[in-house]
Amino acid sequence: MANTALVTGASSGIGAEFARYHAEKGGDLIITARRGDALDALKTEIEAAHGVTVTTVALDLGAADGAQALYDAVKGRKIDILINNAGFGGHGLFIERDLDADLAMIDLNVKALASLCHMIGADMVKNGGGKILNVSSTASYMAGPLQATYFATKAYVSSFSMALDEELRDKGVTVTALEPGYVETEFAASANLEDTPLTKSGATPRSVAKYGYDAMRRGELRAINDGKLRFVLNWVFPWLPNRMKLKQVRKMQEKSS
Repeated sequence: MANTALVTGASSGIGAEFARYHAEKGGDLIITARRGDALDALKTEIEAAHGVTVTTVALDLGAADGAQALYDAVKGRKIDILINNAGFGGHGLFIERDLDADLAMIDLNVKALASLCHMIGADMVKNGGGKILNVSSTASYMAGPLQATYFATKAYVSSFSMALDEELRDKGVTVTALEPGYVETEFAASANLEDTPLTKSGATPRSVAKYGYDAMRRGELRAINDGKLRFVLNWVFPWLPNRMKLKQVRKMQEKSS
C-alpha cells in the first residue's frame, strides 16, 4: 500500500485517530498541528506500537504562510496520502462574533486546505498517483444559522473536493470528502456548542476516522459515516423548503436556557 500520509490537525480527535489507523496498516506519517507537545506524545506512542516512522511539524497552519511553511518542511518527501483534517468552528450570531475569528476560520478551513491540495496534489500527479481526504461535514449540505461561517466553509470543502476529484482522477489521484455529523471531540468546547441539541450524541473519533480512511482508500467521492444521516441528507432534506431547513438547523444549535 501507499506508505506516507500527511495528517493535519493531528494532535487530538479525528486527526490523531487517522494517524493511529494509518500506522496500524504499516504506513509512515507526517503529523502537524499547533501543539508540539501533543504531537510528540503521539509520535512516541505510534512509533512504539507500530514500528513506523513519524515526523512531527508543529506550526499554525491557519497563519498567512502556514500552508507554505508546512510544504517547505516536507519538501522532498513523497506523500502518498494527504488528510486535510485541521479546522475549527464558532457559535453565535455572525454580526456579534469577532470578525477576525471568522476570517481565521476561513483561512484554516478553506485557504490552507486549498493550498495544500494545490501543492501536494501537483506532486502526487508528478509521482503517478495519490489519495486526498478532505474532512468536511454534514454541515456542507445546508446553511448554518448560528454557525454561518463554519457551515459555509464546509460547503466549500465538499464542492471543491468533488471538482478536484473529477480533475485529477484520470491522473491517478482521487479526492474524497468525509462528511461526518457530530463527533465527540474538542470541537464542541472550542466552538462554544456545548448545551445545544446538536451535541447530545455523536460518533467516536475512531469510528469516523476509520470510515473516512477506508472510503478514501476505495476512492469514494463523498462519505457520510452515519447511515440515517446519509439517507436524510440525500433523499429527504433536499425536498424541504429552505425556510424550514434554516429554522431546523438554528434550533439544533440554540443554547439551553
